[in-house]
Amino acid sequence: MLRIGNIVLPFPCVLAPLSGVSDLPFRLVNRAFGAPLAFTEMIDVRAISQRDKRTRKMLSSTPDDRPLGVQLLSNDEKYILSALDALSEYHYDLLDFNAACPTPKVTRKNKGAALLREPRKLGEILKVLVDHAKVPVTVKIRTGWDEDSVNAREIALYAEDAGISALFIHGRTKTQGYSGVVDYRHIKEVKDALKIPVIASGDNTSAPLIKKMFDETGCDGVAIARGALGNPWIFREAARFLQDGTVIERPNMDERIATIKKHLDLTIEHNGEQRGIGIFHKFFIWYTRGLRGTKPLRDKAFRTGTKSGLLDAIEELRMHDTM
Repeated sequence: MLRIGNIVLPFPCVLAPLSGVSDLPFRLVNRAFGAPLAFTEMIDVRAISQRDKRTRKMLSSTPDDRPLGVQLLSNDEKYILSALDALSEYHYDLLDFNAACPTPKVTRKNKGAALLREPRKLGEILKVLVDHAKVPVTVKIRTGWDEDSVNAREIALYAEDAGISALFIHGRTKTQGYSGVVDYRHIKEVKDALKIPVIASGDNTSAPLIKKMFDETGCDGVAIARGALGNPWIFREAARFLQDGTVIERPNMDERIATIKKHLDLTIEHNGEQRGIGIFHKFFIWYTRGLRGTKPLRDKAFRTGTKSGLLDAIEELRMHDTM
């Protein structure tokens, strides 16, 4: 089990927030295979306060999409209170603060991973959140800005002092982005320093690698991000592997196709057919990774603008049942 504040999860692997990906349909598909906790996409607190249509869509949920975490982005605590007021209109169970996003458009505004260079300021922001939020608060960090300024342990201690309920850490620096190797040592240093749960992320793309993350770091849980793209079965596989070391078979083509169709239906229901088809194109790419000879099929899927056309492309996957 994994406990975060008053939230008790039966399985210590959670679905991490992914920008441009973690919408309601994506969360529901992963929950169907065992993801016990999922997050919205990262949302700027100013956008929440403005209550614009896009943000309302990102925050939409259903009763079977629980427990749900909302991930916030900010660098100024004065906007947090208005965002919390706006969030009172929604159902959610956890607030996660992003101090890990490495993209230039975020860090140029001194948000996301830029706050790794200001541990005290990050601690002050988290204290405001903890003092005023009605749900548990967590933070997502990286090991540091670059290899010459690895300060995850210092940041984590400031965060714990602020009263957060758990800490998420990606085992790379900001400058690494998503390249290079995950540093298990720095994750372990953070785990050893804190009393609250530590959830580790970075290269959790298979059941054996998830087990390695637990073994190398002693973490309390893992966050699965890119490993779930086109692969919601990773939660089922990880649960079995962590339980008894069994490597279960990958889904056969019938299950794969049924899952893709279900995801497509949910995406269209959530966005309408025209927009839903456009959104689903990237998911089709991820679902077909590892299948030989599917490039022409991917091209066909990208050219279609109708549900029936995309369903035809999905059915043609039966001719590529080789992993």
